[in-house]
Amino acid sequence: MVKLSAEAQEAVEKGKVEIKVWRAGALQRIEFSAKRFPTGNMQYLVLFTDRFVDLGELVRLAEEAGLPIFAANGKVFPRGKTSADFVGL
Repeated sequence: MVKLSAEAQEAVEKGKVEIKVWRAGALQRIEFSAKRFPTGNMQYLVLFTDRFVDLGELVRLAEEAGLPIFAANGKVFPRGKTSADFVGL
C-alpha cells in the first residue's frame, strides 16, 4: 500500500495541484497534473509538469508526495518504489 501526502491526494481528486518548488534559486509555485502512463496493459499514476525542475528537487518532491514525479528533464520514483506500486490509484 502506498501512502500519499495531502498534496498527492488533492492531485488525485482534482486532477492537478500547485506545489512550491525551488527553481533557479527562487521558490516558485508549479502546477502538477495527475496523469496516467501505460506500463504493459495497465496504467500508473504520476504527477506531471512540462517545466524543468532540478533533479534534487524532483527527488524531494517524489519522497514527500509519495508519487512518481515526471518533469521535462527527468522521471523520479519514491525510494524503493516502481511503477507497479502505483497501478490502480
